[in-house]
Amino acid sequence: MRLPRIVGQGRALDMILTGRPVAADEAQRIGLADRIVPDGDALSAAVALAKQIAAFPQLCMTSDRMSAYRQWDFDLAAALVHEAHAGVAPLREGATEGAQRFTGGAGRAGKFD
Repeated sequence: MRLPRIVGQGRALDMILTGRPVAADEAQRIGLADRIVPDGDALSAAVALAKQIAAFPQLCMTSDRMSAYRQWDFDLAAALVHEAHAGVAPLREGATEGAQRFTGGAGRAGKFD
C-alpha cells in the first residue's frame, strides 16, 4: 500500500508484478531512495545522517514528522489546520530555550552546532 504512494501506481505495479531488481540510480530517481553512497559507506553515512537529525530540536522534529504522517488523514485545508494546531505545543514548550540559543548564534544559516 505504501509503494504506490511513493513511486506511483504504474511503477509500483511494474516492481510488484515483475519482481525485477531496482538499481540504486533508478531507486533515487523515482523517490524510493533518498541517498546513494559508495559501497562500504552505508553505516558511516547512516550514522552521519542520524547525528544531523539528532542535532535539531527533537520536540520540533517529532511534531514535524507526525504532521507529515497525519497529512494523509485529511484534505489539504484540514491538514493545514491540524498542522497549525499541532505545531503550537512545540513552539510554546521550546520557544524560550530556542530563542536564547538563537540569540547566542545557534541555528543561523542552518548551523545547529
